[in-house]
Amino acid sequence: MNNSFIRDIFYYKNHYLEFFDQLKPEVKKKFNWTLQLVATIDRVPEKYFKHLTGTSGLYEIRVEVGTDIYRVFCFFDKGRLVILVNGFQKKTQKTPKVEIELAEKLKAEYFNEKDRQ
Repeated sequence: MNNSFIRDIFYYKNHYLEFFDQLKPEVKKKFNWTLQLVATIDRVPEKYFKHLTGTSGLYEIRVEVGTDIYRVFCFFDKGRLVILVNGFQKKTQKTPKVEIELAEKLKAEYFNEKDRQ
C-alpha cells in the first residue's frame, strides 16, 4: 500500500475516538488499515468507502471482521480533508436512521463552528 497521503483524516471532537476505544483489537486493526486505505489511494473500493444516497454528502467507512459489521460516518471538507464523526456496529440490513441523523447533525455542527472562526 502506498504511504503518501492524498487525503487527511480528522476526528471531529471525540465521537470517533470514543467508538474506537470500545472495539476489540482485531477490529481496531482493521479500522486503522481501512483509514490508511482512504488516506492513501485515489479510488477507494466501495466495499470500504461508500457515499450514502439521500444524505447531504455523507460517506460511510465500512469494516467487516468475521460476521461483525461496523460503520463510521464521515464527510469531506475542502476536498482532501475527511472528517470522521459517529461510528456504530451494524446489526440490521438497513443503516439505522438515528445514526444517519446524528451524522447529519454533527456535520452541520462542524461547519457552523468552522464558520464562526
